[in-house]
Amino acid sequence: MTKDASPTPAEEHAEPLDTGLPDPGDSGYSKTLQPRHISMIAIGGAIGTGLFLGAGGNLAKAGPGLALAYLVCGVFAFFVVRALGELVVYRPSSGSFVSYAREFLGERGAFVAGWMYVLNWATTGMADITAIALYVHYWSAFTSVPQWVLALVALAVVVTVNLVSVKSFGEMEFWFAIVKVAAIVAFLAVGTWLLASRSPVDGDVPGLHMITDHGGFFPLGLLPVVLVTQTVIFSYAAVEMVGVTAGETADPRTVVPKAVNSIVWRIALFYVGSVVLLTLLLPWTSYSASQSPFVTVFSDIGVPAAGGIMNLVVLTAAMSSLNSGLYTTGRILRSMAVAGSAPSFTARMSASQVPYAGILLTSFVSLIGVGLNAWLPDKAFAIVTNIASLGVISTWVMIMLCHLMFVRRARQGLVERPAFRLPGSPWIELVTIAFLFAVIVMLWFDTDGPGRDTVLLLVPITVALVAGWYAVRGRVRAIAAHEKARP
Repeated sequence: MTKDASPTPAEEHAEPLDTGLPDPGDSGYSKTLQPRHISMIAIGGAIGTGLFLGAGGNLAKAGPGLALAYLVCGVFAFFVVRALGELVVYRPSSGSFVSYAREFLGERGAFVAGWMYVLNWATTGMADITAIALYVHYWSAFTSVPQWVLALVALAVVVTVNLVSVKSFGEMEFWFAIVKVAAIVAFLAVGTWLLASRSPVDGDVPGLHMITDHGGFFPLGLLPVVLVTQTVIFSYAAVEMVGVTAGETADPRTVVPKAVNSIVWRIALFYVGSVVLLTLLLPWTSYSASQSPFVTVFSDIGVPAAGGIMNLVVLTAAMSSLNSGLYTTGRILRSMAVAGSAPSFTARMSASQVPYAGILLTSFVSLIGVGLNAWLPDKAFAIVTNIASLGVISTWVMIMLCHLMFVRRARQGLVERPAFRLPGSPWIELVTIAFLFAVIVMLWFDTDGPGRDTVLLLVPITVALVAGWYAVRGRVRAIAAHEKARP
């Protein structure tokens, strides 16, 4: 088999040589996540706030063509998670791509990868608590409660939950994912039945005419579909979470390939299928950024409490996303702290083997989202999702760069690639990186939204990263030299 050939099913689970350098940040974890936890966490990572809430605003901006954006971005999301999956099988680590950046790009690369990922999840946390507040406002009993108060309560609850043992976290995420999958399956089943039986939705019979009679597939042109790409990428944020959880399961080399490969059909069914069905049931103009499109549909079919039940489900999804973000950043910050590139206190572990200090730091940053909900409640979600998209894009670029360097070293005979691998290297990595940079360029032309301001944020972010690196590089290099000197 050539180096870039796709492996057979039997080869995918072959045990590779463990040639990677161990990450000191991996010590101290309980390794109690089970295969079912990893599989369902991977599913949960692919279903979150970006779909349940973000799809409504994106449909209002781009129309039915949004399905194409989800399909294209989904393909690249799979390439990224497949590349990460290969690195995980090569050397499982709770530090995930930050640990791989340290090995293949050096400490500076690990510093940038880690802090951009923390930025991603801290702002994603802001988006999640914003979504939670919007969901709760659906019920009339809470409409008088300020949005920022609901956001603060949500953050407090999830932080408390996340400080439990990793086994409890895995169990909670397992059931959160079950709820999310069940909700999407229920929507797909009910929506398909409505379509097949031609049952009215909000007084209109669903069908292809919902698209053709309202401007076609691209009612506002192709450009709006292109411009929403960055928020679509945000929808796929967390697919890389499977790499972080690998550090806390006993047999990652068997579990991770199965979880990664299942992402393909999830993307096709849950994202593309749901968006297509949404546009067949109601005109694209019926959806808005202020309400989940799934709630819109279930509220319009006349089933008592259907909208309220679906709203409860999407509320659970947002809580799950927030919970997952705190989990991953806690582990990433600990890996960075052990290497000297994050505050030393974030390396601390609780008695139940949870990196609580990193979790608390991320939640503290997410408090900005509470203030944003008080200051700009109508724009909070759009602002933070665009900022989070920068973190997602940088994370995915780093993963592909790490994989490129990994494959180069394999060709030099310095490391051995496992049988489970990303096919088509190096072209797949290069095309993916080019696409992600193109998304940044597209953001600049989003003059009607916060896209241009988001791109301009790269300037202070870059300055902060450069200043931060020069502030910690002495400590980082001292720790690295000490680790190399150890027998």
